[in-house]
Amino acid sequence: MSIASAFRVQGGLQLKGAIRPQGAKNEALQVIAAVLLTDQQVVISNVPDILDVRRLIDLLRGLGVKINQPEPNQYSFQADDIDIDYLASDAYQVTAKRIRGSVMLLGPMIARFGKAYMPKPGGDKIGRRRLDTHINGFNKLGASFQFDKTRESYYIGGDNLSGAYILMEEISVTGTANILMAAVLTEGVTTIYNAACEPYLQQLCKMLILMGANITGLGSNKLVVTGVDSLSGAHHEIMPDFIEIGSFIGLAAMTQSELTILDAAKADLGIIPTVFQSLGVTPQWKENDLFIPAIDRYEIQPFIDGSILTVYDAPWPGFTPDLISIILVMATQAIGSVLIHQKMFESRLFFVDKLIDMGAQIILCDPHRATVIGLGRTQRLRAIEMTSPDIRAGVALLIAAMSAQGTSTIHNIQQIDRGYERIDTRLNAIGAQIERVQI
Repeated sequence: MSIASAFRVQGGLQLKGAIRPQGAKNEALQVIAAVLLTDQQVVISNVPDILDVRRLIDLLRGLGVKINQPEPNQYSFQADDIDIDYLASDAYQVTAKRIRGSVMLLGPMIARFGKAYMPKPGGDKIGRRRLDTHINGFNKLGASFQFDKTRESYYIGGDNLSGAYILMEEISVTGTANILMAAVLTEGVTTIYNAACEPYLQQLCKMLILMGANITGLGSNKLVVTGVDSLSGAHHEIMPDFIEIGSFIGLAAMTQSELTILDAAKADLGIIPTVFQSLGVTPQWKENDLFIPAIDRYEIQPFIDGSILTVYDAPWPGFTPDLISIILVMATQAIGSVLIHQKMFESRLFFVDKLIDMGAQIILCDPHRATVIGLGRTQRLRAIEMTSPDIRAGVALLIAAMSAQGTSTIHNIQQIDRGYERIDTRLNAIGAQIERVQI
């Protein structure tokens, strides 16, 4: 799929119909990296066709992984003839810098081949996203670490790894996944405490267990891994992306649309529906489909003592930081006020200047907090020309543009394409008017 430079979005349209969420982006990057842990074939289904996933697959192809696509959104991988030297090549360095998901290759490469190279990864500019948690975990398993300041690249050697007790200093999803993948082929018992327990991690654990790994503690903050000599192939299906599900709930509320989200992974949404209810939007379950009726008005619910509602992000099972931008945009057209507290990343609220230009009533208190004064639909957002700063803010701005009066233009849409599969085509099928244009 070619990448256009901008979206031209006609606002003020009501959508109606059913939409199916894509496979989870964050899970895909983990389980695709895990194919390096075996020389046997691994088949992964429901793979989202997004830019970040395609870049990671290109990295694996460069390493020598045999990759086939028997049908849309399904890939088979076989890593039985890996070119380790490719890791140090300029071609690898250039591609790996463009995607933060490249960091997920470290654990599998160390576990199976005893070494890994990686440039300083790219990705969203949403604040400091340090790799210390990953590196410290590898060090406790017995790996050595070097950083080349000139090339801004990492080298990790791990010829003699052994199981260890690892108390993680932060609840990092990618850090947990990386250490977990390193541990499954490491001799001895590894305990990962203060581990992330997101559904993505649970899915990765389930796939590794299918491949023959010995892991206990799924869904908790303590994973115990007993290393095995080798892993086999497996067939794994990626879960629906609950970030996209939450985005569609916000879209329905903002555009007064009646939407059905098909196969919405009810068991994996955690408190996400509850947070939307606190803003006055109550999705209805119809078996495993989520129905959002068209609503003219929704009202923010204050706390029981009457104080202003605060919505904040936290590690799972808390509210995911990837939906904070959606909640913030939704609040602009609600009735009432809310304090949005983005605790985990200090630059993720900086997109609110675009919403203010659109007429939203928002006070950016500091890099982590914003107060949104919802005026209902008495003051509709107006169309503007804007730029998407990162994946999640990009979709939030797209939703804002779809609810605004007039036609908006959104630049830098490759950020949106990094995380959302054919979002324009899929939304246009249920009544949106989003055009990819070259500007």
